[in-house]
Amino acid sequence: MYVGMELSDKIWKLAFSSGWEQRPRLRDVTAGDVEKLAEEISRALKLFKLAADTPVCFCYEAGRDGFWVHRALEARGWRCLVVDSSSIEVPRRKRRAKTDRLDASKLVTQLIRYCQGEKTALKVVRVPSEAEEDRRHWRRELKTLKEDRARISARLRSLLKLHGIRHGRSLQGLEKELKGMRTWSGGPIPAVLLGRLQREARRWEELTERIDELDRCRREWARRQDNPIWQMVCQLMRIKGIGIETAWYLTLELFGWRRFANRKQVAGVAGITPTPYGTGGDFREQGISQASNSALRAILIEMAWSWVRYQPNSALTLWWKRRFSEGGGRARKIGIVAVARKLLIGLWKYLKWGEIPEGASLKQVKA
Repeated sequence: MYVGMELSDKIWKLAFSSGWEQRPRLRDVTAGDVEKLAEEISRALKLFKLAADTPVCFCYEAGRDGFWVHRALEARGWRCLVVDSSSIEVPRRKRRAKTDRLDASKLVTQLIRYCQGEKTALKVVRVPSEAEEDRRHWRRELKTLKEDRARISARLRSLLKLHGIRHGRSLQGLEKELKGMRTWSGGPIPAVLLGRLQREARRWEELTERIDELDRCRREWARRQDNPIWQMVCQLMRIKGIGIETAWYLTLELFGWRRFANRKQVAGVAGITPTPYGTGGDFREQGISQASNSALRAILIEMAWSWVRYQPNSALTLWWKRRFSEGGGRARKIGIVAVARKLLIGLWKYLKWGEIPEGASLKQVKA
């Protein structure tokens, strides 16, 4: 039996079917109520006149609920597929009907096609283990804390500049210095603004302490014996131009738990594959697919610029200079995306087979 699930905050819309000849049976359950879901499964099996031990296959779109639904269903012995929402077929009309009922029905029909051999009917997401998903929070929390601190830093400097005070030094210990600062007229900072600045400076100090503590905990966890994640991070950091944060990101978000069969899958998961458009005699390139999160692409583009800077004698940098460096700013930006794609594939080969990118320089890294 096949079940398509359309998840929302309050209601899960379920569409049951036993095959092409069976019209989907639609039911609602309260969001998160797995026991009620099991009851609906039993009723559907009886209604379709199927044995109680008939295999059941679910599918739902990847979204805010994450992977706990997948794990809960798999724990009960049911098969569950998490699919990329962009793989759901929709009509190309300017206006189209969209309801949870229609979405669930469409999901179950595509699920039937997928299970009966049409592997292009759905794009299935690889589900990480709980441990693999959990350790990604090291970098994500650090990123959030650093972004919060950067916003406070900009706010503090802007508020000081409003009164003619330019503070070019570190903000460490700013709270104690504020009372002694003088505005453009030589007077003290106004009382209300002074209180605000002190509170903001205190928050900045607290965030800095949390960042230092989290980074220390991450390093202690990473340097445990036989930790394959840290070994992969160190392996990436051996290449000149790749720092610890980039190595952490690529390992935890990409190479540490995903399994790639070929270079097309590597580039595809990053969303830096071409999207050609050709019909009749018309053919053009629409740009990269961007079928991934923007943070990953931003890291890859930044890494590509660093590669061009710190690996000037590598084959990839020489290719970029020969093809794009003389074409102006726009050409260089287009070319750097190609560098990012080639570099990502090269790093995958490096981690999988030990194949160092041609002409790349290595550095010593303390494990």
